[in-house]
Amino acid sequence: MPALSCGVVIANERGQVFACRATGTRRWDLPKGLADPGEAPRAAAVREAWEEAGLRLPAEALHELGAFAYLPAKRLHLFALRVAADALDPGRCHCRSFFPHPRSGRAVPEADAFAWQPAAPPFDWCGRNLARVLGGLDWSAIARLPLLPRIEVDAPA
Repeated sequence: MPALSCGVVIANERGQVFACRATGTRRWDLPKGLADPGEAPRAAAVREAWEEAGLRLPAEALHELGAFAYLPAKRLHLFALRVAADALDPGRCHCRSFFPHPRSGRAVPEADAFAWQPAAPPFDWCGRNLARVLGGLDWSAIARLPLLPRIEVDAPA
């Protein structure tokens, strides 16, 4: 049974999607991660957005996009949220989840930068598997979702 990664496509009025840069790489990603045992996909997506970027997402406002083939051993369950252009300042985001650096063993954050990226092909800001999933989404349906005026960002701990 493939692992389940859960995440959120946060799209703004300017045709952009919120992304986190994976620490130590040039690759950007959605706020997403593995669901804990027994954790519902929506709850996992909300938790991952908080852990990876400090975002306080209203679970009830998330629109379910479904589960997609992602990697050979992983499926990606996505939700969408449409926000006002100024609803979220990426400069206020911060990562709360860490992993040991492969060489030094020192704890480093999963994400080290946050930005708005184009929500249209060629999706060259992310890896090819995520680009494939994003390219298959119905962006016109996402553009019709209710507009959330603001997303709260927790201050660093």
